[in-house]
Amino acid sequence: MLQSRVEIQVAALCDAATDYDGKLCLLGAFDTIIATSVPAVHPQCALALRIVFRKEEEGSHQLRLSFLDEDGRSIVPPLDTAMEVALPPNFFFSARNVILNLQQLELPREGFYEINLHLDGRHITSIPLQVIRAVEAPGESAADEPLDG
Repeated sequence: MLQSRVEIQVAALCDAATDYDGKLCLLGAFDTIIATSVPAVHPQCALALRIVFRKEEEGSHQLRLSFLDEDGRSIVPPLDTAMEVALPPNFFFSARNVILNLQQLELPREGFYEINLHLDGRHITSIPLQVIRAVEAPGESAADEPLDG
C-alpha cells in the first residue's frame, strides 16, 4: 500500500488565477515586487494552490494560510478553511484548487516575506516573496505603482 501523503502540485503568487472545470489557470507567477516607495501597496494578485489527495486521505481537512514578514509578523489575517475530500470509487487521487484573491496588499517595508501553508496543523509548503525598492537612474522618475517581476 502507498504511504499517505499530500502533494502540492502548484503553490504560486500570481497576477490572477481561476479554476476552469477543475483546471487551475494562472497568469503571471512572480516572487519579486519592485516598489518605487515603501510602504507599498500591490493593487491585485492571487495565491494559487493545487493540492493532490490520495484515497487514504479522504475526510475533513483544515487548511491555514499565513502571510508573514521576515520577522514572523502577520501582514494579513490568517485564512482558515475546511475542505472535505471524497474520491469516487474508481479514482486513485483527486486534486483540489484553492485560489485566494488579494486586493490592495500592503507591504510595509523592503525585505523578505513568505506565505506559509499548513494542512491539519502540519506545515506543507512556503511561497517566498521579496520586496525591493526601485533604483532610479539619474534624471529618471519612477512610476507610482509597484511592479512585479
